[in-house]
Amino acid sequence: MKPDIRLLAIDIDGTLLDPQFQVSPANLAALQRAHEAGVEIVLVTGRRHQFALPIAQSLGFDLALISSNGAVTRSAQGELFHRDLLPVPTARDLIRLMEPYRGNLVLTFDRDGKGALALERTEELTSHIQRWIENNLQYIDFIVPIEQSLVVDPIQAMFCGTIARMQVAEERLRAAPLAERITVLKTRYDARDLVIIDVLNHGCSKGHALERWAVHRGLARDQVMAIGDNYNDVEMLEFAGIPVIMGNARDDLKQNGWRVTLSNEESGVAAAVEGLLFG
Repeated sequence: MKPDIRLLAIDIDGTLLDPQFQVSPANLAALQRAHEAGVEIVLVTGRRHQFALPIAQSLGFDLALISSNGAVTRSAQGELFHRDLLPVPTARDLIRLMEPYRGNLVLTFDRDGKGALALERTEELTSHIQRWIENNLQYIDFIVPIEQSLVVDPIQAMFCGTIARMQVAEERLRAAPLAERITVLKTRYDARDLVIIDVLNHGCSKGHALERWAVHRGLARDQVMAIGDNYNDVEMLEFAGIPVIMGNARDDLKQNGWRVTLSNEESGVAAAVEGLLFG
């Protein structure tokens, strides 16, 4: 029997988007068919809301976005459902703890326009996330020291760098007493030698946000399907009654007993949706 799927949660980068950062015609058609069949679609992403919004709008129907790895849930029209911010005292302690990684740090704030992102400098970021910096330049404020940007609670802190450097940074984060006050989420891209470490408020993740949304909608876990490809999707996939991992995910993420679909280059979202929703 086909499962009774009422809510479909989909990661964006590495999942919905192909390697050229486009929604394939097959993925678009499958999601529109699911929407027309009465299945609610929600995008669940590490991107901040404003950066994810064009992807949501390209689908052609109204939906909610869970952005910044679960910290913010808003409709595509901007209506706020939930927000889980990183307290300023915690953010200050984090910056002190991660002093050697200031050049890898970006702070994200829940505001539009310039100042949504705060950096001290880009030299240690440019070689890894050049395209991201170019696309977000209008939102970036350069503030030295970066602590001066903390006049309100940020959404999160993000550290970007090589796999080797960020492995040491992650170990530093997880070993510190501060670890009890934060959530550390990792996104890894082997082909680009890039790791993004997002630091959020304690208990904040894609999984917690998806569970909150499902409860709001009156849905049980076994009515929720989730599709993801990276480490920051793990909590979301663990919550969903029907978890699906992308074929382009690292092998260790395919060892959890989750269904494995095709890669994002092969429209794996469409394959999963068509197979599980429509047989």
